[in-house]
Amino acid sequence: MSVFGFLGLKILKPRVPLALNNFDLFFTSVSSATVSSMTAVEMEVFSNSQLLLMTFLIFVCGEVFTSMLGLLVSSSVNLSQNQSLKNRVATHHTPQVPHNPNQIVINLVSLKKKNELGADDRSSDNNIVQDDNKLGELKRRSVKCLGFVTLGSTMVLHLVGSGLVSNYISTVPSARQVIREKGISVQTFSVFTIVSTIASCGFVPTNENLIVFKQNSGLLLLILPFVYIGNTLYAPFLRLVIWVLDKVMKREEFGYIQKNYNEIGFDHLFSGVHCWLLVATVLGFNLIQFVLFCYLEWNSENMEGLNTYQKLIASLFQITNARHAGETVFNLSALSSAILVLFVVMMYLPPYTIFLPINDDKNEKKKEKTSLKQRLLFSQLSYLTIFIILICITECKSLKEDPLNFNVLNITLEVISAYGNVGFSTGYSCKRQLKADANCRDLWIGLSGKMSNKGKFIIIVVMFFGRLKKYNMKGGQAWGLS
Repeated sequence: MSVFGFLGLKILKPRVPLALNNFDLFFTSVSSATVSSMTAVEMEVFSNSQLLLMTFLIFVCGEVFTSMLGLLVSSSVNLSQNQSLKNRVATHHTPQVPHNPNQIVINLVSLKKKNELGADDRSSDNNIVQDDNKLGELKRRSVKCLGFVTLGSTMVLHLVGSGLVSNYISTVPSARQVIREKGISVQTFSVFTIVSTIASCGFVPTNENLIVFKQNSGLLLLILPFVYIGNTLYAPFLRLVIWVLDKVMKREEFGYIQKNYNEIGFDHLFSGVHCWLLVATVLGFNLIQFVLFCYLEWNSENMEGLNTYQKLIASLFQITNARHAGETVFNLSALSSAILVLFVVMMYLPPYTIFLPINDDKNEKKKEKTSLKQRLLFSQLSYLTIFIILICITECKSLKEDPLNFNVLNITLEVISAYGNVGFSTGYSCKRQLKADANCRDLWIGLSGKMSNKGKFIIIVVMFFGRLKKYNMKGGQAWGLS
């Protein structure tokens, strides 16, 4: 999909007559396919057709769509397995004797045992097989039903979200003026933003992301629920939808899904208690961030021109996006170092990080013996440390000559943001240069956009590594710290 996106962006013409670097285009395509929103090219450079292509990449490669696709594949696999089971059952009590004209097969049996016990044994076996068939059929229907629920809820979320955003922009003059001045279609902005939000990508068609809308608290409040639903609270949302459907439709499939969430084999399906604890954990993290953010940034430069209500909404929106949607309403380079370190921690934590003081079936079943290969793998932190060191090597000249833009904290934020597929960046500012460059021009791109091609390549590797990190969460077990 990254290669497909690159070819599409290369063929389609940008909105402004600008020769775009091929490596930057590939970087943008990877950023879309991994839902990372790391920027190397200003967003307003792209034409409407290029934005639609990026929307397609984000939607297809987002976690919600890929998990739904996995369910549909699982449903078809279960169907074929169920058919194979039926075929085996049909021949279970019919012994297959090879035809040989020179051989006579004699069965010596006790008539009494065959009549009195054999019939009962076969009857019992048949009942067990029939029960297994019914259970297998119910599981297959439940998996298929869950796939349709996921598909339907996804479509409804995108349609409702796009409609709400479009209606807000068309109704509120200040928001409509921003879109008109930038020459962006209202429909394109609405669909692109909602698709990006639900996929936890963080791309927005404007150069400044949502900074230009930080006074439009209504728009931020409309987008905020989709930030939660598409990311940290997707599992509780899905559980709630299934519970409501069960109460309304009263189909046995919904009851089976809720009781047998482990057997379904869907990563986003948790028990009711697990969902409540997940909600509490997410709200707890948000409360810590919100209090610290307001305390340190309330009277900062970022808050200028905002009233109390707007400050509260913008602060809530910003800290929520640290896990892991990546949309921003503040200039991150102007935030205090303490907040940036806090964001680094939040971006590193997986979306379903949970405080679990009780035993949970979903966690208990994951306790399995690890292979030698798994034990020899490095931990996630080890790989990230290596990536940070490598970028410090490739960008050593910038670290010496431009330390206000290129420093270890900013590079760490960039790497962890790429790993968490978030998209936060301190950016690059010509005003922070120690030696002023007359040719320097401020652009609304991330710090990675100013790195060398070697540095950008490492960021690309980190984005892929972060998008596929759930397949390598058991590394580092060979190390013992005491």
